[in-house]
Amino acid sequence: MPTAPKITVGWRELIALPDWHIPKLRAKIDTGAKTSALDVDQIELLPREKIRFDVVLSNQHRRRRKWITADIVRTTVIKSSNGERETRYVVATTLELGGRSELAEFTLVSRENMLCRMLIGRSALSPHYIVDAGRTYLTRKRVMKRKSK
Repeated sequence: MPTAPKITVGWRELIALPDWHIPKLRAKIDTGAKTSALDVDQIELLPREKIRFDVVLSNQHRRRRKWITADIVRTTVIKSSNGERETRYVVATTLELGGRSELAEFTLVSRENMLCRMLIGRSALSPHYIVDAGRTYLTRKRVMKRKSK
């Protein structure tokens, strides 16, 4: 059976999390990171291995948020870019990128000082994507401009 061609993505893309009704988030594609990370502000542990968190939807308007309740998949220890180790909760949901939908895992962390609300790591990219590090928004649908009369 032939395999589907790989989708080329740029170092920054718009993604969707349809199960959570989040149609658009800016994401940094980071092949140096194994795990993906989602920008959240508040985290509440709930009974029965569930977690509630506040997803930050915008860089410019950090007050634009959406509360999500999800199952805790596991916890993991992440070594951040500054070398510090941190224990984080991991959740899973459908990730849409480049016309493809796949279940992906995300750690929950504050990315307040980062350009993108989400970081997509290698485990969410392999084996379906190729990264063109010199380009951005390769998967964004082109909008046709109407000519004015």
